[in-house]
Amino acid sequence: MSTTAHEETLGFQTEVKQLLHLMIHSLYSNREIFLRELISNAADACDKLRYAALDNDALYEGDSELRIEIEHDEKAGTVTVRDNGIGMSRDEVIQNLGTIARSGTAEFLKQLSGEQQKDARLIGQFGVGFYSSFIVADEVTVRTRKAGSDKSEGVEWRSKGEGEFTVADLEREAHGTEIVLHLKKEAKEFADDFRLRSLVRKYSDHIEVPVRMPKVETAKDDEGNEIEGSEVTTWETVNEATALWVRPKSEVSDDEYKAFYKHVAHDFSDPLTWSHNKVEGKLEYTSLLYVPGRAPFDLYERDGSRGVKLYVQRVFIMDDAEQFLPLYLRFIKGVLDTRELSLNVSRELLQQDPKVEKIKGALTKRALDMLKKLAKDQEAYQTFWNTFGSVLKEGPAEDFANREKIAALLRFSTTHTDSATQDQSLADYVSRMKEGQEKIYYIVADGFNAAKSSPHLEIFRKKGIEVLLLHDRIDEWLMSHLNEFEGKRFVDVAKGELDLGEIEGEEEKKAQEETAKAKESLVKRVKEALGDAVQEVKVTHRLTDSPACVVLPEHEMGFQMRRIMEAAGQKMPEVKPILELNPTHALVERLEGAEGERFADLAQVLLDQAIIAEGGHLDDPAAYVKRLNTLLTT
Repeated sequence: MSTTAHEETLGFQTEVKQLLHLMIHSLYSNREIFLRELISNAADACDKLRYAALDNDALYEGDSELRIEIEHDEKAGTVTVRDNGIGMSRDEVIQNLGTIARSGTAEFLKQLSGEQQKDARLIGQFGVGFYSSFIVADEVTVRTRKAGSDKSEGVEWRSKGEGEFTVADLEREAHGTEIVLHLKKEAKEFADDFRLRSLVRKYSDHIEVPVRMPKVETAKDDEGNEIEGSEVTTWETVNEATALWVRPKSEVSDDEYKAFYKHVAHDFSDPLTWSHNKVEGKLEYTSLLYVPGRAPFDLYERDGSRGVKLYVQRVFIMDDAEQFLPLYLRFIKGVLDTRELSLNVSRELLQQDPKVEKIKGALTKRALDMLKKLAKDQEAYQTFWNTFGSVLKEGPAEDFANREKIAALLRFSTTHTDSATQDQSLADYVSRMKEGQEKIYYIVADGFNAAKSSPHLEIFRKKGIEVLLLHDRIDEWLMSHLNEFEGKRFVDVAKGELDLGEIEGEEEKKAQEETAKAKESLVKRVKEALGDAVQEVKVTHRLTDSPACVVLPEHEMGFQMRRIMEAAGQKMPEVKPILELNPTHALVERLEGAEGERFADLAQVLLDQAIIAEGGHLDDPAAYVKRLNTLLTT
């Protein structure tokens, strides 16, 4: 690092170097988005100054007409984007332009492959911001000064995107930021007036801050001829410069909604759907909510960004106002503009304001209704579910009031399709229930194959009863908070007594009782052989092909959840399973005829196999193998 009194050269953070490499080498097919990103950043800087000036009007320094200006020089091959927003101090320049201070960065960089198409999609999820400048520029100069600071505290930042940047002190009259892009030869098209104006209208028409460009006008004589030397340059506003969300829905096109989403979410891709709503009455607010098409990398990070942009009477207040949506809807992006809050509201005040809870309840219902409408398009909803389904499954535990609505939006794998794709709704399941069936049956396993192959499903397949196949890590926790749907109680087929209700006839139940009575002696012998390894041994009618299965008490935590808790370092109390035997299976018949040590070994092997079939782990696998080998060779 070289340093002078006023200038220093610093190295980029490692992640920035990788990001810049991707910008320069992989994204040339998406070059035009650089202007959208720089304008969005400039608009944010203007919003932040407007908010800060609520408490200190002097920050405007006599220039309260917030604006963004774009100039170009075809000869020099430069494009300049300028704003009179909040600006940056020297420390902020180094922090903001030298590092990526965003959750999910490490995960993002792990997935970069060097494949242009794939990396372009990934970076679209991440949001490129300022660094998109290097898609079109081989050198970038930034001049800035923090509003309210002395004119001598300006800063100039320069870099060619090759691993380091230079920061120097600068005397700067105007507050705000100016970015000069020295265009690459192959990007000189962007130093064209018509091209730049088209891009502003395409990507930034919805920005409330006016985006202005110079326009040369020439005076004309009475006959309409241009007067030489009479050229005058004026500034012309290129964009609509009206907050999109305050415009009537009928006046906003789908393309404008999509462009605004990309501004709000800093995303390349289009949203799946959106909901624009104005509420008047006791509460007055306007909301514009979006469902993204792709998940951000910080979706599962505790400190990840979430929430909507909050405005109060069109004055920007804060990004990521998470107080207005529950955590399980953290993927929702958008804008909330309200008259119900004061302009000096803070995150702390939001937590104490009862109006916030009312707006949160209303926005939650709006978001769930938006998803319900999206679900009518099966393909689009499947895209949503594959991306955000695991997050939505957090809903029943967090939001009791909307539990039924959330349940209707859930999707599962079932024995109806035997597909790992989670595309069946609970309403689909209920519509296919057998005559006399009063319960919704499900099974939880570590994976789809383990679920669909579970011995517990044998009687259900025989009877033609559909079972939900739950194989996400969150599923058992989900079901602990989801007791019923449309009056139908959920039942875990691997827990407690199996009761198929009216589906089983009286004769069938009587035959089961007689079989259980006939096998009382065998059951007693097996329990004595296994001792404390099991809570109970009984004859089962839930098996048709397997010799045995293990069952947990009805209200006991399942095997999957126990393993998750143990992996997290939680010590779990010992649970003894119930061993159920299939009296018609050849191995059980052989067990009944065995004696002494052979009987004990065979009983233990049946228990161990049943545990393995449920995805469980044996305390002593070597002993199991030894017993099995003995039985096979004698």
